[in-house]
Amino acid sequence: MQFRTVRRLAAAVAWGALAVAAAGCGQGASTASSTGARPPATYAGIPDLPEALAADGTTIAVGDPLAKTVVRLYEDPRCPVVLDFESTGAKAILAQTFRRQVRTEYTFASFKDDRLGGDGSKRAVNALRAALDGQKFAEYHAVLIGNQTSVEESGGFTTERLLALAEQVPGLRGEAFDTAVSTMKYQDFVTASQAEYRRTGDDPIGPGTPAVVINSKMVPEAFRGFLFEEQLAEDLLNIVRIDPVGWQNHRA
Repeated sequence: MQFRTVRRLAAAVAWGALAVAAAGCGQGASTASSTGARPPATYAGIPDLPEALAADGTTIAVGDPLAKTVVRLYEDPRCPVVLDFESTGAKAILAQTFRRQVRTEYTFASFKDDRLGGDGSKRAVNALRAALDGQKFAEYHAVLIGNQTSVEESGGFTTERLLALAEQVPGLRGEAFDTAVSTMKYQDFVTASQAEYRRTGDDPIGPGTPAVVINSKMVPEAFRGFLFEEQLAEDLLNIVRIDPVGWQNHRA
């Protein structure tokens, strides 16, 4: 399949989706969420989906370790554009992760705390790492992002709220998880993940969130609208799988 197909599909992306893509958190533009009422992708009810801390110690991997397509997502839990992404294009990534065609890796930023005040991003990232211990990361991630409303300004991912949201994930609450959340057990992970985010791309402060890397190649600016359209995101992943060499060599 030729990348001409991608360009034709790009023409079908709504201007609104492209505008959201260009205004990712951390990129100096307004980041007000336009789709906050929509539910994000959910992992609930999907059995035997492997979850692990990646060897780099900064990233959480979900899905088949042998999957040939690897999608790395960079997200700040307080970024409303992340909710837009999780409500749209991330669903296609999720579906292929369930089919074991894709392994999804998450690297979490926490720059919204420094820019807006509070510590909600850091606390949320710590809690997500704690959920991994019980193999409940993916389900908790869906719940956490889906209940993001108003936390960008307020920093509202408090310890109390993070524990309350964990009630929505069967089997997650317990002494180990609650203690890890309350004591910021994984502060080192939070710091290392933010540092890894800042090393990504050409901008020394990081690429903005969400950012998506497929098989070690950042999704080009011309294709960013695909990330906010579920069907177009599915098409892009299919093209990468069919022609991985063409994807690596493609210049938008």
